[in-house]
Amino acid sequence: MNDRNKLQPGIKGTSRTSVDAGITALSMGSGEIEVLATPAMAALMEAAAVNCVKPYLPSNETSVGVHIETSHIAATPPGMGVRAEATLEGVEGRRLFFRVEAYDDREKIGEGRHERVIVDREKFLGKVNKKCAGPS
Repeated sequence: MNDRNKLQPGIKGTSRTSVDAGITALSMGSGEIEVLATPAMAALMEAAAVNCVKPYLPSNETSVGVHIETSHIAATPPGMGVRAEATLEGVEGRRLFFRVEAYDDREKIGEGRHERVIVDREKFLGKVNKKCAGPS
C-alpha cells in the first residue's frame, strides 16, 4: 500500500512467538525464574506495532520506538505461545501512538502504551553511523 495517509486510528498489527529458554527472565537477566521475560514481552509488543504500520510506509521509511509503558500481569511458562496486538490510537505528524496487549495460550499477560516515530532509513542510519565515528 505504501500510503502514509491511510495511517488511521483503529488499524491493528500482531506478532507471535513461543516461549523458549532464550526469552525467559532467567536467561535475559531480568529475573530468576524460567518464565517469559518482561523485556521479551515488550519487544513482542513493539514488533506488533511495527507490523501494524509497515504496510503503509514507503520503502525508504520505517518506525522506531521511542517510548513504551507496560504492565506484565501474568507469567507464561516455556513452551507456551504468546501473541501481541497493537492498535494505532493516534497519529501526530510523524508520531504514532499505540495501545498494546499481549496474550499467552490461556490469558491476557500484558498491556500498555507505545509510541513510535516515522523516520527516513538513510537519514536515521547516517546519524547512527556518525555517532559511531566518534566525537564531532
